[in-house]
Amino acid sequence: MTRYISTRNASDAISSHEAVIRGLASDGGLYTPESIDVRISPEEILNDDYRECAIKIIGALLDDYSEEEIRECVYGAYDDKFDTDEIVPLKQIKGGWLMELWHGPTSAFKDIALTILPRLLTAAYRKENRNDIVSILTATSGDTGKAALSGFADVPHTAITVFYPEIGVSAIQKRQMATSKGENVEVIAVKGNFDDCQRMVKEAVTSKEVLDACKGVTISSANSINIGRLVPQIVYYYWSYAKLVKAGALKCGDPVNFVVPTGNFGDILAGYLARQLGLPVKKLICASNSNNVLTDFINTGVYSLDRSFHTTMSPSMDILISSNLERLLFMLSGNNDIKVSAMMDSLKAKGSYRIDDVMLKKIQESFCGYWTDEDACALTIHDLFVEQNTLIDPHTAVGVSAMNRYQRETMDSVPVIVLSTASPYKFCRDVYASITGEKLSDDFDAMDQLEKLSGVKVPSNLSELRNLEIRFTRSIEKEDGLKAIAERMRNLGNDQD
Repeated sequence: MTRYISTRNASDAISSHEAVIRGLASDGGLYTPESIDVRISPEEILNDDYRECAIKIIGALLDDYSEEEIRECVYGAYDDKFDTDEIVPLKQIKGGWLMELWHGPTSAFKDIALTILPRLLTAAYRKENRNDIVSILTATSGDTGKAALSGFADVPHTAITVFYPEIGVSAIQKRQMATSKGENVEVIAVKGNFDDCQRMVKEAVTSKEVLDACKGVTISSANSINIGRLVPQIVYYYWSYAKLVKAGALKCGDPVNFVVPTGNFGDILAGYLARQLGLPVKKLICASNSNNVLTDFINTGVYSLDRSFHTTMSPSMDILISSNLERLLFMLSGNNDIKVSAMMDSLKAKGSYRIDDVMLKKIQESFCGYWTDEDACALTIHDLFVEQNTLIDPHTAVGVSAMNRYQRETMDSVPVIVLSTASPYKFCRDVYASITGEKLSDDFDAMDQLEKLSGVKVPSNLSELRNLEIRFTRSIEKEDGLKAIAERMRNLGNDQD
């Protein structure tokens, strides 16, 4: 059975279902596979549909769940909530393919994991015969929030609280969260950035104020710090590879490159785990916006927060502290928890850390990094629409821009798949302005005009937002985050009395 250990205390070893329940280790570390001994050849999933592919891959890593439990979770998650039976279609563009990850209930790639995580959590609870409340604390830079709220709405024995930066998400993303349904959901804006939101969620598991308030309540997370959120993301790397093989674009066993727009390093880490499982990935191309901390790190081995924070048209990547990078460092160091803890302590105390040349070489064998400024992002959106009649959102545009630069600079002819992470209609004002040069002030006007211009239908979950009631308007100072979490824990505990 695969054991999951904390990146900051390797002796803290638990099963996969326990890691799903806990989310984050009590020492603040991230649960990571102690070793990945299983191998899955792409030939094994060539003839599978998305669901059967998911059963094999998720079951291989979350291996203390029974096959029946995994099957039930997979088929419950990947159903008609998605607007295509493929779940994840591929679209060819000049230079590569777009992996469209946004056909789920909230039109973002987070739906792939957050439609199944509540089911994995419920199955884990049945294993333990527990009846306390799991409080899902979630920080979001835009898309995770709504996907988590949708996935956990009215799920028994759960409550979810989402924190998002008051300035720094698109108006559509904010409205998606503010109109969320469910008796067990709460949404709070924070006067700060995503890193502030993420910090309060991670600090909650060690905060005496919060833990004292947790009577009959267990804290967990729906961010990619939860291994139950990360593992399902491995599936679409295999799935997209199999689709290229079946389309005749490559032979099974041939290498492929993936371009991943990322801020918190979770989506691209799933690609690295796919590589560890046996998928023939040559390069994972890390695509960043103006918040290019990851690009600099991959190129230099120095992770430094001594830089400006930029609010961009790709807000889900407006992040300076990339949590999942800690898991990569842990794996590449041979599970050296002392070394990783020292790096994380240095980041907290000094705002930076440096890795050694051996580890940097290992990272550069698998990863390379490119970043894209706002002008280049807008131009990529414009050119792809005008020249190839393809509508993309700003995050995907950052990925396409990175693909173009990588191919120009390296002349690498290996097939490239770009992860397309969100519907363009979640960022309709910026997309419309990028294409037409006209800036509209109303999001729904921009949505209507973009649909008229492109002929691409607006997803129903976004078009209906204009008629939904605003339920959540609370806003707090970033210094009051732990106090707000403690208050939420006390209320949840009182509700059980």
